Amino acid sequence: MPSSQPPARGATPAPTQDTALNAAQRTRALAEMSSAEGLDVLVVGGGVTGAGIALDAAARGLRTGIVEMGDWASGTSSWSSKLIHGGLRYLYQLNLALVHESLTERGRLLTTTAPHLVKAQPFLWPLRHHYERSYSAVGVGAYDALALVGARGRRTLPVQRHLGRRGTAALAPALDTSGLAGSIRFFDARVDDARLVIDLVRTAVGLGALAANRTRVTGFLTDGRGHVHGARVTDLATGTEHEIRARYTISATGVWTEEVQDLASADGGLKVLASKGIHVVVPREAIDAQTGVFLRTEKSVLFIIPWPEYWVIGTTDTPWDLDVSRPVATAADVDYILAHANSVLARPITRDDIIGVYAGLRPLLQPRLRPGAQAASTKVSREHTVTRVVPGLTAIAGGKLTTYRVMAADAVDHALGEALARTHPCATADLPLVGAAGYRALAARAGQIAAERGWRLERVTHLLDRYGDETPALLASIDAAEDPLARLGEPLESAPAYLRAEVAWAVTHEGAERLDDVLLRRVRLDVSRRDHGLGAADEILSVMTPLLGWTRQEAAAQKEAYAQRVSDITAAEAEVTDAAAVAHLRQPV
Repeated sequence: MPSSQPPARGATPAPTQDTALNAAQRTRALAEMSSAEGLDVLVVGGGVTGAGIALDAAARGLRTGIVEMGDWASGTSSWSSKLIHGGLRYLYQLNLALVHESLTERGRLLTTTAPHLVKAQPFLWPLRHHYERSYSAVGVGAYDALALVGARGRRTLPVQRHLGRRGTAALAPALDTSGLAGSIRFFDARVDDARLVIDLVRTAVGLGALAANRTRVTGFLTDGRGHVHGARVTDLATGTEHEIRARYTISATGVWTEEVQDLASADGGLKVLASKGIHVVVPREAIDAQTGVFLRTEKSVLFIIPWPEYWVIGTTDTPWDLDVSRPVATAADVDYILAHANSVLARPITRDDIIGVYAGLRPLLQPRLRPGAQAASTKVSREHTVTRVVPGLTAIAGGKLTTYRVMAADAVDHALGEALARTHPCATADLPLVGAAGYRALAARAGQIAAERGWRLERVTHLLDRYGDETPALLASIDAAEDPLARLGEPLESAPAYLRAEVAWAVTHEGAERLDDVLLRRVRLDVSRRDHGLGAADEILSVMTPLLGWTRQEAAAQKEAYAQRVSDITAAEAEVTDAAAVAHLRQPV
């Protein structure tokens, strides 16, 4: 195990040249984590919170490892609304501290941390009555003011703008303005959540962190007093077991929090309530608008969010007490989304318009209740909590995507203790993620790059918004490809927005080891194609197979497993109840 002495104080380590996640890196990472030297910090959980914690710890100069039982971001962190926002509805709950914190982090992501991934997004808030304008304007005005304070006086997004019925219709012809008094336009931001997680892990690896996905914690290493000194893990790819010794272990496992902490102690720890949120995806042509739409509902809020190829509409908020590895949307969930979206649309969206549906679970902190009582999930706090489960094991739960960096800092501070946290302070406030540092300079040359390649500007913009300043390296991989049959510079036939090179990059740099890794979290056709991307499987497999050394039979098995997933989810989404829907699922989703 590591020395009992505190790790030496030092500046943030310089990033290495190699931030790639791939099979070889994963094998090396597991071997190094299992060595006698051990770790300062072991992070359990590879969602946005765990990835943020790994980056935070590595940036402090601590010897850090992170393990995840599935693929990176395979749980909650790939099924969110994909918004980086302050939480306008929390403002109306007078939770000013949470809103201020969120808006501060939004500004960081937009300007410094991940400007290639996080994009400004305007929304219209339709108003049905003139009296709504005054109190709504006060709320959005406070939102803008808190954002300005959080950005230290720098304006990162435009302020609110008031529109009448005519101005509303001009920006969003799809809205039924006959019953509206007007609208307010305000700004938030959107992000590809899974890409954010992958870039966090890769940035941590560049700072020396050791990362291994598909590695399940099966128990904790303890001394005679119950003090945790690391974890026993199983490499799910090979079945081999490892012992990873660490001075501090941090669990960031979301809806699996109680399951993981129970491996160390049946007493204490955090209580987490799983809440299901589903989203519906429709093509861009289904809604004629230049802006997103924000609606307040009787239970929560609903967003209609534009992306280049489609609209994401959501979300729901319902308690989930079934298998947390199998959240799935039901017909009733879809009906709820359609009903609320159609309440403001002139041309109703129908089921025929839907090209994708996805479901995820939020890990909400469970309040203490009298025996037999149950809290409505919409009233449970989104704020996070950090606790010491037993000495040596810290757990964190709650929070939201936008504030992952703050959560990470709090978790590492708590694990280290006050004295060590002072000598090893958080160093991520102005730390750019992989792809961020040179993004703006490169974006200024987008037209030149497009002309050199003979591409449309949209293709270069697409690459820059996914890979940032790594785009030249991806382009170089196209030029350097030894096998002309790989045709890496060509678009996918069934998904021409993506290049074949992006599939290869997902394998060589982003840790994709299975077909569903690509379709669900790298080249995300699962949510944007009626067949969940199954029609692109053969072409994607033709790129992946030589890179991963699969046989023809192994590649066929990958397609068969994905086809089974598509079949199961399609059947589940026809059911009305959660229990009936889950019964169709033969594998985790």
